Amino acid sequence: MFFQNTIKSSVEINGIGLHTGKEAFLAFHPAPENTGIHIQRSDLPNKPSLPVKAKHVQATQMATTIGGDFFRVSTVEHCLSAVTALQIDNIILEVRGPEIPVGDGSAQIFWDALNNAGIQQQNQPKKFVFIKEPFEISDGDKWVKVKPYNGLKIDCIIDFEHPSIGLQKMSLELTAENFKNQILKARTFGFLKDVEALKAAGLALGGSLDNAIVMDDSSVLNPGGLRFEDEFVRHKILDAIGDLATLGMPILAHFEMYKSGHDLLNKLIKKILANPNLYKEVELGEA
Repeated sequence: MFFQNTIKSSVEINGIGLHTGKEAFLAFHPAPENTGIHIQRSDLPNKPSLPVKAKHVQATQMATTIGGDFFRVSTVEHCLSAVTALQIDNIILEVRGPEIPVGDGSAQIFWDALNNAGIQQQNQPKKFVFIKEPFEISDGDKWVKVKPYNGLKIDCIIDFEHPSIGLQKMSLELTAENFKNQILKARTFGFLKDVEALKAAGLALGGSLDNAIVMDDSSVLNPGGLRFEDEFVRHKILDAIGDLATLGMPILAHFEMYKSGHDLLNKLIKKILANPNLYKEVELGEA
């Protein structure tokens, strides 16, 4: 059997929020079996918390925001991506403030912290969502197709009219090793021409060349350039892995994505949960 995992000890991260530009604090804490992933706002009265699930996704513009009646926490996807890749099922994300630290714009800061905390196997079997039949969802020219698969595989295509991006494709079979080597360090990105509009909307207030790839009309402005020639599509896969965590348990499926973002993936996950005929919950033997 595959068993549930948590972390061995608590670990803290400090930084700034990508969109708020304010100091941000995150601590990972171990959690008992069958807890799932929970976010807690320890800076608010009574320290309210809620599970990371699609029904609690309140916003998907430029980032994924989890919230309820009493609080919101934005830019959760990079953190959730690292949690998912390390196969951690039960964990508390303690946050002080409305946003998770951005680090360098990738998942590196979360990966390092979780590995420092250590992974602890628990005594309850892990449950998976197994997709039983193909289906798809679309919005204009954006779409995601989902097929049954004995694992998690993501094929991603992006297409931007920018000389540094253009049409990029990548396929990833999700394992901790593949994530570490191919996805982990890929940073979020944005365009200089959008900065003023984003800031006017209260977004990207903490964005800089230290935590994002920034482009003008013709080139990448970061002094060190790109970490991968196709860093943009790699980051889109990183985002998708984090967004899939809002399903509430790991998924076994093959995803084909074209121009997909946070909003379309949230709609897809809600479609899965609303249609029990599309999936079944399974426990897997080692074979």
